[in-house]
Amino acid sequence: MNTKLILAALLAAFALSACNTMEGVGKDLSKAGEKIEEAAKKK
Repeated sequence: MNTKLILAALLAAFALSACNTMEGVGKDLSKAGEKIEEAAKKK
């Protein structure tokens, strides 16, 4: 029983960290897209 609980906790921690990482990547890509748009509008 304890092994299953530990495994579930580790899995949950991994899933949450993956979500945070993907959120960060999304924000970075969004900022890059904004900069590209700004550069295109200047031309």
